[in-house]
Amino acid sequence: MSYPNSVTLEKIKAAATSLNGIVNRTPLIGSKTLSQILGAGIWLKLENLQYTASFKERGAYIKLASLTEAERKRGVIAMSAGNHAQGVAYQAKRLGIPATIVMPSNTPVTKVENTRLLGADVILSGETLDEARKAAEARQRSHNLTFVHPFDDADIIAGQGTVGLEMLEDQPGLEVLVVPVGGGGLIAGIATAAKALHPDIEVIGVETELYPCLYQGLRNLPYSGRGISIAEGIAVRQPGDLTLAIARDKVDDVVLVSEQSIEHAVTMMIEIEKMVVEGAGAAGLAAVLQHNDRFQGRRIGVVACGGNIDSRLLSQILMRALVRQGRMVRLRLEIPDQPGQLAKVTTLLGQLDANIIEVHHQRFFYDIPAKATEVDMVLEVRNTGHARQLVSTLTSHGYGARLLDNSSKG
Repeated sequence: MSYPNSVTLEKIKAAATSLNGIVNRTPLIGSKTLSQILGAGIWLKLENLQYTASFKERGAYIKLASLTEAERKRGVIAMSAGNHAQGVAYQAKRLGIPATIVMPSNTPVTKVENTRLLGADVILSGETLDEARKAAEARQRSHNLTFVHPFDDADIIAGQGTVGLEMLEDQPGLEVLVVPVGGGGLIAGIATAAKALHPDIEVIGVETELYPCLYQGLRNLPYSGRGISIAEGIAVRQPGDLTLAIARDKVDDVVLVSEQSIEHAVTMMIEIEKMVVEGAGAAGLAAVLQHNDRFQGRRIGVVACGGNIDSRLLSQILMRALVRQGRMVRLRLEIPDQPGQLAKVTTLLGQLDANIIEVHHQRFFYDIPAKATEVDMVLEVRNTGHARQLVSTLTSHGYGARLLDNSSKG
C-alpha cells in the first residue's frame, strides 16, 4: 500500500477544518494529582467526551463525507468492536447514509445497543474482530456497499490525526504523546501531525499484552494476539498495512501493559479525575503507571480515547480495586452452632465499623467439630490495619477468626 503522500499534515489540517462544528474539540486537561503521583506532567486528552464517547467519529465523518452521491445512496458497511461502529452509525445518520455494522458476538452490550440506537443495522458475527471483518467483507461484496475500515484508510487516519493537532495547539510544550493502539489508525494520524509540527516529540503507542500487534509488527515478529481483554477496543490481532508503514516511520516505540494495570488506570480515572473511561481509554495512563521510569519528569500528553464501558464490567473493576486496596476482605471464623451466635458476631463487627457484604455458613464440608460452624464473610473495611483489628477483637471474644487471601478458596 502506498504511504508517502496518502496522509500528510496538510490533509490532517483539512480534516480539522471539515470537523469544525461536527465533533467536539475535547479538552486537554492538566492533572495535578496524577502528575504528583506519577512524577511527570500529565495532560489528558478527553476523547471520552465526544458525543459517541470516542475519537472514532472524527475519522468516520471524514471518510463518509468523501463518498460520491452514488456511494452514499448504496450505503456503507463496517466491522467494529464498538467505538468505530458508533462513530460510523452516528455520522452516517447525520449524512443520510444507510449503515450496516458487523460486530463480534462478544461485544459489550452497551456498544451494541448504542450502535442500534444511532440508526445502524447491527449484525453480530464471529468471536474476533478478524472474523467480523470477513463477514463484513462478504456482505459488502454481495450488497455492493462501501467498506469503511476502522483504521487502515487514509481518510480515517487523517480524521484521527486531528486529535494530535488539537493537543499540540493547546499545549505546545508536550514532550511525549502516549497513544492507545488497536489497528493503528489513531497513532498513525497523531504521529503524522505531531512529527510534522514538532520533529523532536516522542510518540509512544500502548497495547495490551494480550494483543501486541503493532509492537510485533515493528519488530517483524509473528502476530500472536489472543484472549479476552478488558480493553476490547484495542484487542486487534494485526495492524493495517498503511498504519504499520506510517508507524515504522513516525512512531518511536510501543509499550505493553497488563490487564491489571489497565484496571488500575480505569479506577484512577474515576477516583481522581471523576472520568469514566473504557479499558482502551485507560491504556495510556496504564502505560505511565506500569513503565513509570521512562516517563519521569517529562511533559506527557495521554489520549483517553474512549468511555464506552459496560456498566457491569465497570462495577466489577471498581469492586476488584477495593480488594486490591485492602478495603474489602474475606474473613473466616468458627462459631458455636447455637442460636444467637451469628447475631453476636454481627453486632461486634458493627461496633467495629465493619460493613458486612456477604455471609456464608458452612457446616458439612470443612474439618470442624459437629457443634460448630464456619462462617465466611466479605467485609468492607477502612484498610488492612482495620481488618487485622477485626481479627484480633473477634479472637479475643472466643471466635477463631482469620483473614483469607484474595486468591484462597479456603
